[in-house]
Amino acid sequence: MAARSIGSLTVSFGLVAIPVKLFTATQSGNTISFNLLHKTCGSRLKQQYLCQKEGVVVERDDMVKGYEFAKDQYVRFTPEEIKALEEVGTHAVEISEFVPIESVDPVFYDKTYYLAPDKGAAKPYALLVEALRQAGRCGVGRWAARGKGYLVILRPIGDVLAMQQLHYAADVRRASEVEVPKPEVKPAELKLAQQLIEQQTGARFDPDAYQDQVHARLEAEIQKKVEGKEISVAEPAPAGEGKVIDLMEALRASLERGEKARTQVSGLGPRKAPKRIEEPVKSVRKATRR
Repeated sequence: MAARSIGSLTVSFGLVAIPVKLFTATQSGNTISFNLLHKTCGSRLKQQYLCQKEGVVVERDDMVKGYEFAKDQYVRFTPEEIKALEEVGTHAVEISEFVPIESVDPVFYDKTYYLAPDKGAAKPYALLVEALRQAGRCGVGRWAARGKGYLVILRPIGDVLAMQQLHYAADVRRASEVEVPKPEVKPAELKLAQQLIEQQTGARFDPDAYQDQVHARLEAEIQKKVEGKEISVAEPAPAGEGKVIDLMEALRASLERGEKARTQVSGLGPRKAPKRIEEPVKSVRKATRR
């Protein structure tokens, strides 16, 4: 089924304006969610707000928003005051600069949208997509919607222009804040690790090769419940004993396991030195799961 547009925008750079249609890139409807029920009768539960001081249920008409500036001290805001502070939707994205796509760390990525050319915009749209692809760059701009201002980049995905919503720098914790010990890495260990990486290297990432197994299990068990069947709950696996392993031996064993799996699949004899594997990656992965 063809995707349905959720809105329209105008993308501009320089004096060029491109009207586009906006599409969501992800499907939230694919998520399985559960409702809270009353254990005794099975009826849906209704959420209520309770006043911590008086212990009474508060209706929505008696609620106001407040910001806690000190312990149990609040400043109140009316809906009109909050509305006045919101960003006004512009339905436009003006590209302020172009930067190398690899300079945008994926840690900043948030929500993704697809953009498609609106009527009469096919030529400038295709021109921007091709220019970005050949330059290896993305456009950086701002977008305002639902009362908020967003930082976005525009990047090509195949022949489609994607708008990637980004986190602001203040919202992203720096990796340097995480304390990591720095033990000595021996050359022999590094060489074995690199060989293991080469042995399991694929030509490209294929998202279709990975399925949400938890989602599939939930769907299967839900269907059993709908049909009135009982489901069994497995006993939790015992916790590991935390054995200390020899790193070199673990690396060698991993290489040997990968080599054995490759031999079983392809019928080839053992290699003297691990080489880059391009095509048989999926087959090797399947064999190692047996």
